[in-house]
Amino acid sequence: MPERTLTAADTRTVRFGYHGSTEVAARIIRLAGRDEATVQLSEYDIADPFRGIRAGELDVMIVKFGINEPDLVTSRVLIQDARAVAVGPQHPLATRESVSIEELADYDAFAPPGTFPTHVWDDVVPPRTPAGRPIRRNRRVATFPEMMRLVAAGDAIHISLISLADIAPPGIRVVPIHDLPPAPVTLAWLRGSEAPDHVRDFITTAETEASR
Repeated sequence: MPERTLTAADTRTVRFGYHGSTEVAARIIRLAGRDEATVQLSEYDIADPFRGIRAGELDVMIVKFGINEPDLVTSRVLIQDARAVAVGPQHPLATRESVSIEELADYDAFAPPGTFPTHVWDDVVPPRTPAGRPIRRNRRVATFPEMMRLVAAGDAIHISLISLADIAPPGIRVVPIHDLPPAPVTLAWLRGSEAPDHVRDFITTAETEASR
């Protein structure tokens, strides 16, 4: 990325919500041409993902796949996050280089936690495979650590994203899914609110660089 001349907007703090991998957030921060010291990272709760942005505690947040929230606006797609499945160390799929989504219908997966939007969870953990096999989304948890404990014990699998490998507990194997398309990653912010100059600059610079 070519160097930019720093402005006052480049030194004001952007309150940036993310979930999961900080490396995904770092990639977007680099697209925006920002120093990480000028970005305040705040991890949001997957069980209530939009609370912080609606409460005015965040300026922008990372979202993956599409959202259907009338009070939020999303950016252009900035990066892609490939698909993967988290399995325990003794799971039959743990030693595989990649798997098909069709194979995953043989194992228990998770229902959406908390108030996580059902339509987004349908993108993360599809209710059916492309061939029509139902995914058994019958395990219910309230938190990500609880989910990972069940995965580690071999009681369930978690269909997710390759970036999960950045935060998965030791022993969890994150195996690529070769026949699901990657998740589009965008930014979201409140509709109808006038974002400060430094936040608008962050968004537009990231969009411009992503389109190069």
